[in-house]
Amino acid sequence: MNLVSLDDAIQMALQHNHALLAARTTIQQSQAEEITANLRPNPNLFSDWEYLPIFTPSAWSRDYLHDSTEADLGLGYLIERGKKRQHRLQAAKDITAQTRSQVSDNERGLTFNVAQLFVNVQFAESTLELANQDLKSFKQTVDLGEIRYKDGAISEDDFLKIKLQLLQFETDVQQAQLARAQALSDLRELLGYESVSEDYDVTGPFDYQPVKGNLEDFQLKAMQNRPDLRAAQQGITAANSQYELQKANGKPDVTVQGNYSHVNAINTATFYGSIPLPIFNRNQGEIARARYAIIQAQEQEKGTSGQVMTDVRDAFEGLRTNDRIVQFYRSGYLDIAQKDRDISEYAYKRGAASLLDFLDAERSYRATQLAYRQTLASYLLALEQLREAVGTRALP
Repeated sequence: MNLVSLDDAIQMALQHNHALLAARTTIQQSQAEEITANLRPNPNLFSDWEYLPIFTPSAWSRDYLHDSTEADLGLGYLIERGKKRQHRLQAAKDITAQTRSQVSDNERGLTFNVAQLFVNVQFAESTLELANQDLKSFKQTVDLGEIRYKDGAISEDDFLKIKLQLLQFETDVQQAQLARAQALSDLRELLGYESVSEDYDVTGPFDYQPVKGNLEDFQLKAMQNRPDLRAAQQGITAANSQYELQKANGKPDVTVQGNYSHVNAINTATFYGSIPLPIFNRNQGEIARARYAIIQAQEQEKGTSGQVMTDVRDAFEGLRTNDRIVQFYRSGYLDIAQKDRDISEYAYKRGAASLLDFLDAERSYRATQLAYRQTLASYLLALEQLREAVGTRALP
């Protein structure tokens, strides 16, 4: 059986998750745009041969072609002004940098989803372990009840009540097995379905992990690490690059051309130059749009910054609350539930306690154990939420 730890699961997802692999191609696509942006215009080759006697074949002769036709051969080139190519390249590079940060943010989200499903698997397996323990223990109680019933120590009604409770324990086991199978299946999808075997399982402690640090430290760390905030900041840089590009596009380009002509036995050269007069169209609309796009990017960066601070605060408060609840259980309630169940079982087996008292203690113990596991899972999920909000798994 292939055992997968949480760190292994995260690395497998980062390497094999198809949605992430598809997102990473946007980086290569953006880099290809850089190549396009850095290309110079192609030169234009021009050629013609005029006054050919196509419809009078008898006129074809070397002297006629030399003395009575005109041939032209020219080469033209567009000279870009305003450093358009450099601005295009810089704008494309800035978009690529932003794209990288956006893909990193996808990785951050995927890491959290993997950790979340991993905890779900651990919770399901812990619940299954508890259900199997309870079932095994209660089967012993049923066996003891049958012996006591045959000995006349308890009535048939009491024995049937004990046996009827067995159904709930068996149902709990089946439900826990289903939850485990579904959780493993969901996790496998994120890891890359073909990257793990069908009978894989997770490994690692399903236990309390204390976290130190205060809210301000986590918020400061998030401002330094969150890739979505970095992408928003790079969006401002990219918007400024687009603005400079649109200003450069407003400057007219020069077209130059040189021609060689053969006209009536005379060889000549002609040079042309043209430039649009920027009287009406100076790219005013795109310049204005790019200017407003800068303001848009700035507002988006401020909104993202506020979202980062809010995410960290919400995650921190959630972790703190779940930590307190976990400590309630660990401070003695788990021991109390275990002790109460053991005392009731001991007393019932010796006839010193009623069946109802024993079954009630059994239910309280199961409910307390299950609630603790649910609380522990909630705490671990809150911890993963804080890691996602801060943008790093390395918390103090």
